[in-house]
Amino acid sequence: MTATAAPTDERIINPDTAMDAVSLRVGDLELMSTYYADALALDPIEERARGREVHRVLGRGDVPMVRLIHTPGLPGVDPREAGLFHTAFLFDDAPSLAATVYRAAQDPRTRFTGSSDHLVSEAFYFTDPEGNGIELYTDRPREQWQHDIGGELKMATLYLDPNDYLRRHLTQEAVDAGPALAGRVGHVHLQVGDVSTARDFYIDTIGFETTVSSYPGALFASAGGYHHHVAMNIWNSRGAGPRAARLGLGDVAVTVPARADLDALAARLRTTGVDFGDDGRTIVTRDPWGTQVTVALPGTTTDELLSR
Repeated sequence: MTATAAPTDERIINPDTAMDAVSLRVGDLELMSTYYADALALDPIEERARGREVHRVLGRGDVPMVRLIHTPGLPGVDPREAGLFHTAFLFDDAPSLAATVYRAAQDPRTRFTGSSDHLVSEAFYFTDPEGNGIELYTDRPREQWQHDIGGELKMATLYLDPNDYLRRHLTQEAVDAGPALAGRVGHVHLQVGDVSTARDFYIDTIGFETTVSSYPGALFASAGGYHHHVAMNIWNSRGAGPRAARLGLGDVAVTVPARADLDALAARLRTTGVDFGDDGRTIVTRDPWGTQVTVALPGTTTDELLSR
């Protein structure tokens, strides 16, 4: 008898889905590039000019974490519009997180906006020089995560003392290691005009599964039981319409394991009447507010990222 793979639910994105580098349109490329290099210890990896635009990729090791797109002439970020709430950079352990938080806090161009114990993670929040939100975080072990009686993941926003955290976890070794310590995009939190419409797109069409729906004005969703790969809120953007052309979020990037996962996504997009492009390795579409979402196969090269 020949073994066959267990059937998959083609309405749900593959549990091994992960997030990839976020793209930001920026007005001052050198300011933003040096900020992400100095404050977040990201190394410039490669850049390319495309007409009037310059695309620069930064990351840790060979892992791209952010693509900065120098786009002259666009108005600045509007915190009331749909778009980015924050990009969340995930670190492997507390010393790595503490070292990055310390660097970010020391940079005079940064703005610290808070820190929280979310039960599933510990997180610190900043705003970059052009108004883009940043979360720096590390996860607690999954076996420590809890669920309520209905199965919803328990998350909270509890006070986390940043000075105490640094006292307990900051090491000179981690500070000195800088970009040598691993990091990656763990999740992306978006501002949307309406949570129900966001659910229709990110859950019913893209295929993420709801993890937390009880948090006021927000929805959290993931693949494979993670606490969230994407979140959507209306805290600043309730009722927002399609995004205007401006600086800020340029692309939300997701990776799926196999071409079959892209085929299933293409079928869902067709069923719901959402326009998309498909080049064989990558599907590109837009959410109801015009935010570009790219879903690609793993192993995205820097060349591929720069060509998007």
